[in-house]
Amino acid sequence: KSEAQGVAEKLDGKSFIVVRSAGETGQLYGSVAARDIIEVLSAEGFNIGRNQVELNTPIKAIGLHKVVLHLHAEVEISIVLNVARSADEAERQAKGESLTSADAIYGVDEDALKPEDFFDPEADNDGDEE
Repeated sequence: KSEAQGVAEKLDGKSFIVVRSAGETGQLYGSVAARDIIEVLSAEGFNIGRNQVELNTPIKAIGLHKVVLHLHAEVEISIVLNVARSADEAERQAKGESLTSADAIYGVDEDALKPEDFFDPEADNDGDEE
């Protein structure tokens, strides 16, 4: 238990970046399962067993995902997985930016055409042809 508490102090609340390919809507082409989480943690030097990761369904979208780890019967912590398409996106997500909206993906185009460019709202358009 004391070993689990030592690991818990180092790990609790930490954030880990997982880079995966995903579509424009943020839907992953694959998923992030418990074994992927274990690989990420072991790369950081944490030895966590698959049965210690509480993940009911695999993660299938980019974003920040909270994952609970049961290190011991009495020691439970949570980590944050930052699932993104690139390290740059992960950084933007960590700052609270939503990357699933079209604006985030394509950027906001201030010079985009507006409806007013195509019709005159003051015009008398009551359907009469003259």
